Amino acid sequence: MTEKMPLVAIYGRTNVGKSTLFNRLTEKRQALISKIAGTTRDSNIGLVHWNSKIFQLVDTAGLFDLSLFDNKKDNSTDNIDTLAQEKTLKYLKKAELIIFLVDGKAGLMPEDRNLAKAIRCKPEYLKKTILAVNKLDSSKIRNEAAIFNKLGLGEPNAISAQTGAGTGDFLDFILTKIKAKADKNEELSQDFEAKICIIGKPNVGKSSLLNSLLGYEQAIVSEVPHTTRESQDIELMHDNKIIRLIDTAGISKQGHKSKGLEKEGIEMSLSSLHKADIALLVLDISETITHQDAKIIQEIVDRHKSLIIIANKWDIIKDKDPKYWQGVIYDKLPFATWAPIIFASAKTGSKVNKILDIALEVAQARKTEITETQLKKFLNRAVKTHLPAKGKGLKAPHIFEIKQNRSNPPIFSIRIGSRDDLHFSYVRFLANRLRQEFSFIGTPIHLKVIKNKKKHGVREA
Repeated sequence: MTEKMPLVAIYGRTNVGKSTLFNRLTEKRQALISKIAGTTRDSNIGLVHWNSKIFQLVDTAGLFDLSLFDNKKDNSTDNIDTLAQEKTLKYLKKAELIIFLVDGKAGLMPEDRNLAKAIRCKPEYLKKTILAVNKLDSSKIRNEAAIFNKLGLGEPNAISAQTGAGTGDFLDFILTKIKAKADKNEELSQDFEAKICIIGKPNVGKSSLLNSLLGYEQAIVSEVPHTTRESQDIELMHDNKIIRLIDTAGISKQGHKSKGLEKEGIEMSLSSLHKADIALLVLDISETITHQDAKIIQEIVDRHKSLIIIANKWDIIKDKDPKYWQGVIYDKLPFATWAPIIFASAKTGSKVNKILDIALEVAQARKTEITETQLKKFLNRAVKTHLPAKGKGLKAPHIFEIKQNRSNPPIFSIRIGSRDDLHFSYVRFLANRLRQEFSFIGTPIHLKVIKNKKKHGVREA
């Protein structure tokens, strides 16, 4: 499988954060990190999963002997450092893309200039090299990345491998460079039946839920908020299907006002949503549902993710009436009444076994594809039940068709006349009917209204 995957190599002088970036993008702690130059002697290889694509990433040893670029080394002086650098060159030749990494805090160094010159002298390397400026932890110092334009390797990408700042956009940029091969490899990323993100406010029991789902202590559990400051990805088998679980740091109501590691964790929590198909929103059912819970759901819906609400700490509720508490939750979150609710206790394990069963059901619903004939019959029934409501103007709108544009997530378009206007309440009505008739459990349905093009002198048909 890996032979079919695009290879991306991280390259640069010693001690610029190559191993830290490798660990960040692969979401593992595979590469040893140290301030000592030359810590990485052998090359680490890992897989990066991003936006339904997979590629290989290699962390190379820092280069300092430029004569190796032109094969001008003396074979009689082989040592570990030389062999490590030879391996680096091997990966640079093989790679579809080279990340030239520099240290933004240290500034433009002579070694950076020399290595960049060596790249520019090799057209086969230059055309596949992109520039990343590391250790830019705040927006105030990101303007300092501009000085690296002098390297002649294109526009610098400002990132912080340590905090994760800018790495999401950087991964998107990488995918644009390796798109052809990554697209061919897309089926390899579909091995997971479901990709699930555990999300919620701090201290609602997310890590306890992760441990309960796994059956062992994977995550540190503490009553101190923000104990989890980075995402963890774990793969497991359930009902003979592979599921990826993503535990995240809590999202506090301070949001962007948070500082330090807490702010980093919040950013990672939201970026973790990007990698998932389904979000498990963990609520502390013993506490009042807040505006922050509603904001998290909005983030989930805006990213076209499916949703399952986990009412955690059910064991400490005295009046265990699910219908009553379901009404309480939906009353506070009226725009999420399509999301199933599971009343569970991560502490005791009660009802936790149901979560993965429902998650697999939701994952399957996301992939539902409806034929044109089915949608035509659906539209006829919907219009007979409830005539289309007009928005602006006096004319009642006419719906020509409903079309499914894609699945996983399900997105539909409604085509109306060029002069018609459809009221938003009717769009919501159609979305609810689609969910009911075709069992889109736990999945937001997005309907786009498209108007026919105006044709002068020709009536729409």
